[in-house]
Amino acid sequence: MQLSNRVLAIKESPTLAITAKAGKLKAEGRDVIALAAGEPDFDTPDHIKAAAIEAINKGFTKYTPVSGTPGLKKAIIDKFKRDNGVDYAANQILVSVGGKQSFFNLCQAYINAGDEVIVPAPYWVSYPDIVLIAEGKPVIVQCGIEQGFKLTAAQLQAAITPRTRLVVLNSPSNPTGAVYTLEELKALGEVLKQHPDVLIASDDMYEHVMLGDTRFYNILNACPDLYEQTILLNGVSKAYSMTGWRIGYAAGPAKLIKAMENIQSQSTSNPTSISQVAAEAALVGSQDCIKPMLEAFNQRHEFVVNKFNRIRGLKCLVAGGAFYAFVDAREAIKLLAVEGKISEATDLALGAYLLDTQDVAVVPGSAFGAEGYFRISFATSMGNLEKALGRIEKALS
Repeated sequence: MQLSNRVLAIKESPTLAITAKAGKLKAEGRDVIALAAGEPDFDTPDHIKAAAIEAINKGFTKYTPVSGTPGLKKAIIDKFKRDNGVDYAANQILVSVGGKQSFFNLCQAYINAGDEVIVPAPYWVSYPDIVLIAEGKPVIVQCGIEQGFKLTAAQLQAAITPRTRLVVLNSPSNPTGAVYTLEELKALGEVLKQHPDVLIASDDMYEHVMLGDTRFYNILNACPDLYEQTILLNGVSKAYSMTGWRIGYAAGPAKLIKAMENIQSQSTSNPTSISQVAAEAALVGSQDCIKPMLEAFNQRHEFVVNKFNRIRGLKCLVAGGAFYAFVDAREAIKLLAVEGKISEATDLALGAYLLDTQDVAVVPGSAFGAEGYFRISFATSMGNLEKALGRIEKALS
């Protein structure tokens, strides 16, 4: 059977693949600790579940408008005004089946064959592959640990060509937890103002998962005059522990949003009706439900950063947001290769070594465009983290 060129050009999501492998080993009886999935270990708050149950009982189980229910779209509009100081109309909002579909719709609606999309690395695993499915060209810009994993204005300016159509900004970042300051975003904005034909995709999925005293800003907070040049991508998965409910949303120019809606109308149609009711309850209800998660994430973050920086060959920066630690393991990989504990000096070999010998599943940095690193999610219990990092320390000692 001959498969399509587009599917041959992409790979399975590495984070989902590693999570599935860890689950299989656990089902076979091994004491595997999976630190791969970006999924809060908290339950969805009760008032959100109650809204969904009420919707089921009332029979709200039919098709909705493709772009989302009027109630949820209003809640999203109010959220953008309340949290970000940005105004949108209903025809500028599209609700999708998770944040991943929002970005997929965007690329299908906006990218033509050969168009370039600037993606700072380390990047969320799906950005380049979704661009490839749209027959675009991902232009990967390396933003290493020495610059805090953040794109500089000089790098952005150098990466833009006449074929550039889209720039992706993700803050707080998956996988690094890096957060752009207002000043850094202003500097990027000054570059982008010179290129009005370049669209900016601001992926703000981890907006409410902030660590320490870090403040969240997006590109429109820094440069409001980029409004017509920007699409904001967000969702309820992370802040409200609603990963399985699959609700993401996008806000931007009405013409682009309508084009994305047309794409969605020929793929999934509307997001699940019940999930939309739950998402509306999340956005309009009390935001106090986020606080216990943030308290736990801050405690866990402090623990994992301190622990990793005490382990031989590892280096880990303090993150500003999200619930990931992105660990520089290049020195550890060299040492393990010299000692003959791994067959080749790669992060893939390190990941296999940790899973095979210590039953700890991490995601190799190469999945995020950063060879020699690995990512863990600390959206799991402190007990799991203490056990897992103890095993990693043992493996690298």
